Order: sequence, then C-alpha cells, then structure tokens
Amino acid sequence: MQVKKLADLAVAGKRVFIRADLNVPQDEAGNIVEDTRIRASLPSIRYCLDNGAAVMVTSHLGRPTEGECRAEDTLAPIAVRLGELLSKPVRLIRDWVDGGFEVKPGEVVLLENCRCNKGEKKDNEELAKKMAALCDIYVNDAFGTAHRAEATTHGIARFAPVACAGMLMGAEIDALTKATETPARPLVAIVGGAKVSSKLTILKSLADKVDQLIVGGGIANTFLLASGKRIGDSLAEPELVKEAQTIMDMMKARGAEVPLPVDVVVADEVSALARANRIPVDEVGPHDRILDVGPKTSAQLAQIIAHAGTIVWNGPVGVFEHNQFAGGTKMMASAIAHSDAFCIAGGGDTLAAIAKFHIAQDIGYISTGGGAFLEFLEGKTLPAIAALEGRFTD
Repeated sequence: MQVKKLADLAVAGKRVFIRADLNVPQDEAGNIVEDTRIRASLPSIRYCLDNGAAVMVTSHLGRPTEGECRAEDTLAPIAVRLGELLSKPVRLIRDWVDGGFEVKPGEVVLLENCRCNKGEKKDNEELAKKMAALCDIYVNDAFGTAHRAEATTHGIARFAPVACAGMLMGAEIDALTKATETPARPLVAIVGGAKVSSKLTILKSLADKVDQLIVGGGIANTFLLASGKRIGDSLAEPELVKEAQTIMDMMKARGAEVPLPVDVVVADEVSALARANRIPVDEVGPHDRILDVGPKTSAQLAQIIAHAGTIVWNGPVGVFEHNQFAGGTKMMASAIAHSDAFCIAGGGDTLAAIAKFHIAQDIGYISTGGGAFLEFLEGKTLPAIAALEGRFTD
C-alpha cells in the first residue's frame, strides 16, 4: 500500500486537519478513565506543532445523534486532557464545519465531536467538501475507524489539497503489511474468541495464508466437535462444524495445520470460584465446560510459537480473566514475548491479556484497531486507507 506520510511533508505555515481516534472510556461524570488513545495521537500533533503548522484535531466520541451534541457527547474533557499532555491550552471549537474560527501556526484546537455533524456517518459529499476547505493538509491518524467510510475518514481525503497518513496510521499500515504481505515464515495466526461465526471470514482468509492456525476459546470447541471430540456443555456452534472442517481441510491441503488441544481445563461453571480440572481431551464429560487448554497443549503451542517467523495474534485461548483458566493464554503470551518472531496483536481481549501478563514491551506492534484490524487481516479494502492510496500520486 502506497500512501503519503505526514513525516515526509513540509507543514510549516499550513493548516493541518487531523482526524484522530480520541474515543476514550469515561465514567458517569464524564471523567476520562483511560487515555491510551489520546497519548497515541500525540506524535502527529506534536510533529505539526513543532514544525509551525496551525493544527485542527477532531474525533468521534461515543454514539451521538447526528445534528445534536448533548453533554455526554462533548469532547470538552478530551480538550482538557490533550492540553495537559501537550502542556499548552487546547480550545474546543463547537460549530466548526463552516469555518469562522482562526488557528495560528503553533496552535492546536479541538473540533467538537465529528459524529454530531449531519451527514458524517453517511460520508456526505457536501459535508466532506466543507471540511476539506478548512485545511491545506488532511491527516488520517484514526486506524480504528479505517473500515468505515465517513466524511472525516474517507470523504475529506478525496477533496483536501493533500491527504496523508499520520504517524499512528502509517505505523499500522507498515506493521500489517509486514505481517500479511511479506511475512517471515513460518507465519502463525492465533485466533481466539467465543464464536466461529464472528470470525469465520478471517479464519477462511488466514487458512489460505498461514502455516499454523491456532484457535482458542469457543472457536476451538467448534473445531474439536468437527474432529469428532466430545465437548460436554462447552460453548460452541454445532451448526458451523462443516465450516470448521472445511477450514481444517484447506490447511491440510496446503501442508499446514490447525493444532487442536490434546488436554483441556474444565469446570462446571464459569466463575472465579469454579474448581478447575485438567484432563485429556478424550475424557471430557457430558456436563464439563472447556475453559482453557491444558499444560501439554500449552507446551505444544509454545513450541509452534518459538519456531515462528511472524505471529498474528487476535484473541485468548481460554477464559483468562479467571486465574484458574488463564494458564494457556499466559504460557502463550510468555512464548510470544520470548520469541524472535515479529508479532502484531490486536483486539480488545488480546490487549487485556497483554496488559495482564505485562508483555507489551515484547510485542512487535500492538494495533489500535479492533474491527479495522480484523477486516485488514480478512483482506478487505479499508475505505479510509483506500482514499489515502487514491491520493498518493497527487
């Protein structure tokens, strides 16, 4: 993928419009609970400020009704936090689409929640043109929304004088390209989660590319069913057994495989107080629930990871939130941390596991996008990136 990158552009004296992802969690009083996304947006903002640009930043927050901006929709708390991190005041501009406000070189303003504007989610062309008229350079730094064609992620990129990827977006594109288009082999994918149905397309797409496809959670239970194993009362999707078998057949035809658990951790309920039992997979009883892989399987998966050249990680292999069912994910996380492979990880549960086991510094790249990360791996065209590609030669 070829896109212009912010770091390659001269921005001095230019009006720069940055679409960031500042959609951070807040408590009932509107206080920011966790500010990782704000911090991730700083490199692009600082680059522009340090090089004498007049900077406008906008983002969505929550799920506002278009045409309205209620108290819970405002970016005001974001403006305060951004100002603290930048050590300079950040004005919040409320009605900004038609201009009428001034931003000086070296100054940054925050434009109110972009999804409050009518036509934003439908990628309205008239709205996009108005936004494009506000700037000399448009910067998309919101990979988490790259799979959506909206006015601030797609339309404006078509009409702004210059359109480029910000520092964060550029890093995402580079990391995903490295992991999927030119991977060091063996390429190992880890896909965990509750349902095969929610990740069926990504599993099929990866089955065409990877050397080993590790499945975990409820997804693994469906694959166990397909291989003729009993899974008791475990979470699974029996109606997708044929799909799981097809994926295993696709892998086998390529000389690759889906390594399935040889031992598991079971209990009769999912709770912090549940008693965990480690048993061979062939001994799962009618009322057992499989909630993690066993130590033998963990060791096998660790061996696969140790020999990998590239690892794509999306999802845990057990109910790691409870310590008695966290062993498989913990061992896998440790194996990834000690591997020489390039690893790209994404998805909410994956990030939570990375945080729980303190291995963030050992992951090659941690993606900020959930849905966008998965759609990229599926091989889908992400509208926001396609729009930047279309402006590469301008």
